[in-house]
Amino acid sequence: MVNKKIILASASPRRRELLSQIGMDFEVRVSDASESAVSYEPSELVKALSALKASAVFDQLSKEEKEESLVIGADTVVSLSGSIMGKPKDGQEAVNMLLGLQGRVHQVYTGVTFIFQADLREAPMKVSFFEKTDVSVYPMSQEEILSYVATGEPMDKAGAYAIQGKFAAYIKEINGDYNNVVGLPIGRLYQEMKKYD
Repeated sequence: MVNKKIILASASPRRRELLSQIGMDFEVRVSDASESAVSYEPSELVKALSALKASAVFDQLSKEEKEESLVIGADTVVSLSGSIMGKPKDGQEAVNMLLGLQGRVHQVYTGVTFIFQADLREAPMKVSFFEKTDVSVYPMSQEEILSYVATGEPMDKAGAYAIQGKFAAYIKEINGDYNNVVGLPIGRLYQEMKKYD
């Protein structure tokens, strides 16, 4: 993939930071794909949504761009006892999500899809995978939850928190890839891409 132009199909500043952190050159083209998929199983849902995002951007590329580009799409959800949490619609929903998470263990799933065309005579290659991380949250008082929501930080985050932000004060334990919780399992992505060099 060294010779491919990397395109990130995501507006997430956290995903941009993670790609930059490992020295990857890339450009951002935000996907206009609707974030609705039919699966209710978290691992399948995030893979399906990441594929939708990557495909939406790849399909808009010119023939020449398709030959020289690799498009990465990603989607992250939080799952608590099998119930999927996306981004909160408002402050009250953020409070309710955090009330559910505090004092318990939940799972963070990120699905990643990358698409590239090795040969224009063949169909594009589409590779999808997911990563799961268990996260344990300390008990939180109502006051702590309200105070955190008031910062505005939870509003564009799955599960209503940012592990790399102020919510770090409430993280008890992580079992799995920390970067996966931030929004992109960057080590796994790099290793998967290397298979196609």
